[in-house]
Amino acid sequence: MTQRAVLVTGASRGIGRAVARAFAELGDRVAVHHRGSPRLADQVLAGLPGGGHTVVRADLADAAAVRQMVGQAHDDLGGLDVLVNNAGIYVSHPVTDVSYQQWQDAWRDTLAVNLTGAANVTWCAVQYMKATGGRIVNVTSRGAYRGEPRHPAYGASKAGLNSFGQSMARALAPLGIAVASVAPGYVETDMAQQDLNSSRGEEIRAQSPFGRVATPEEVAAAVVYLASEQAQWASGAVLDLNGASYLR
Repeated sequence: MTQRAVLVTGASRGIGRAVARAFAELGDRVAVHHRGSPRLADQVLAGLPGGGHTVVRADLADAAAVRQMVGQAHDDLGGLDVLVNNAGIYVSHPVTDVSYQQWQDAWRDTLAVNLTGAANVTWCAVQYMKATGGRIVNVTSRGAYRGEPRHPAYGASKAGLNSFGQSMARALAPLGIAVASVAPGYVETDMAQQDLNSSRGEEIRAQSPFGRVATPEEVAAAVVYLASEQAQWASGAVLDLNGASYLR
């Protein structure tokens, strides 16, 4: 397989870290994106097999920073063949428990990163991919379908990202760019630890008949497949990765 240049957003921890490593293990060059975790990002970089990798930084809510970050990833890697839109925030804001201001803040901040940020990263990446083709994989969530009662903006942002990915699949296919999404349920990551370690942890694991949640590596394996040459015909698909915890 030809070595590819891969940008993974939110790659300093959790799913993003596993995705970055999975691509590097295939011999690809990886740009490890972070927002404000330089130490963690450097640790990820140091642990990647192979060479030619880089670390890039941007707050995805800042459109100008996004454009600079994607440009740096392209320049550092010598191209851009694969984009994985993984970065996201998960802010608790139950509608009955927060103030109106907290409600507005949660919606603004969540959509700015999880949906608009991913859309902006995609636009910037496409400027490089449109001449050569490529792959875009979005990491969304089971919550887009099952609902997120304590994190409604998160669920809505991921539903929007599913729809955005399908729109891009239609728009970008003539350019040889395939776009697909993975929608995990709970994954054993830092972001999910508060829930998994709470009194709800047993109930959360019992949602799947396997009696557990996913590992980041299981999600990474699906992302790598959808970014492969063999997966072009999966463009537009949303792959559920929830251990049969929610079937639609």
